[in-house]
Amino acid sequence: MRFFAPLAVVAAAVAFAAPASAQFAKPEDAVKYRQNALFVMAQHFGRIGAMVNGKAPYDAKAAVENAEIVNVMARLPWAGFVAGTDKVGNTKAKSEIWSEQVKFKEHNDKLVGESAKLLAAAKTNNLDNLKAAFGATAGTCKACHDDFRNR
Repeated sequence: MRFFAPLAVVAAAVAFAAPASAQFAKPEDAVKYRQNALFVMAQHFGRIGAMVNGKAPYDAKAAVENAEIVNVMARLPWAGFVAGTDKVGNTKAKSEIWSEQVKFKEHNDKLVGESAKLLAAAKTNNLDNLKAAFGATAGTCKACHDDFRNR
């Protein structure tokens, strides 16, 4: 039961993600939105990472639950990268996000696709499949960070 409540919250967030950029009262709100979405995604991705790296016991059910959340959360942060948010708040976002929108969107699409593959791999109940999908998804995160995130 504890899983369904967070999933309901995530589902509600997805339902409102498309018009989210129009809903930000201030640029700072958009920055908070994207940072929080990325934080939640990273927390659940990290739980899978602990399993695939042997730092936590493999738990097929937990892998699926976390992959479901990663898959949903991967769609959310992009709405927070709106005009006017490149110079507000405490952000690691590079200015190239706004000057190279096509490339940034490609990274977005790649993460969404890889997170779906991660979920599919988690559902196979096979640690080797999960490891392979985790590596590909992590590589997608790294590529975007390399191009669009200040250290």
